[in-house]
Amino acid sequence: MMHHQVAVQARFNPETLERVLRVVRHRGFQICSMNMETATDAQNINIELTVASQRPVDLLFSQLSKLVDVARVDIQQRTASSQTQQIRA
Repeated sequence: MMHHQVAVQARFNPETLERVLRVVRHRGFQICSMNMETATDAQNINIELTVASQRPVDLLFSQLSKLVDVARVDIQQRTASSQTQQIRA
């Protein structure tokens, strides 16, 4: 299973986080960790997610980018889980 770190910049609306989480779940990704903070202008939020899945992260990237409140999506890091590495060793 691959782990991916995803950074999302979006407008600060109550439903924005719910939409992001719904897309992650519907695309078959599991959230391993999440951090959200308000940007300095207080009108935007920065969401950092670590997700895991066998599916390509490009699927998640394209769907998150289509959300109306999302301004930017970045895939910051891709790593294989330690369980997969141990099995191969």
